[in-house]
Amino acid sequence: MQARGQMMAAGMMGAVAFQKGLGAIHALSHPIGAIHGTHHGTTNAVCMPAVLRLNAPAIAARFDRAGGYIGIDGGFAGFQAFVDEFNASLGIPQTLAEIGVTDPDFDWLVREALADPSCGGNPIPLTVENVRCLLLELL
Repeated sequence: MQARGQMMAAGMMGAVAFQKGLGAIHALSHPIGAIHGTHHGTTNAVCMPAVLRLNAPAIAARFDRAGGYIGIDGGFAGFQAFVDEFNASLGIPQTLAEIGVTDPDFDWLVREALADPSCGGNPIPLTVENVRCLLLELL
């Protein structure tokens, strides 16, 4: 019963977090998954390290305090290392090509990512240029 209560609380926390906006990770994952049939959670995990790097100028200072709350030392760099290690421990691929995204239509993916309602929640405004750079980095 205790585990069920904790899962319910975790689900509620996730729903509350959605109210803040989702950002570039989801804005990229939605069109990639729609065309290439990738698993949404896996696509999010593949995209996360690159999106963290893009957003670093806007979010890095917050991680000194936030990382401490969840037991991660080293500020933003420590959090980035944690994400990389966590992904590796789960066997998450590092590139979109590893999950079947080959020969993508960059123009379509960029256009759809920028049109996705999630992109408005990104700390760094998304543009044609930085979305294209993210996709190139992720391949």
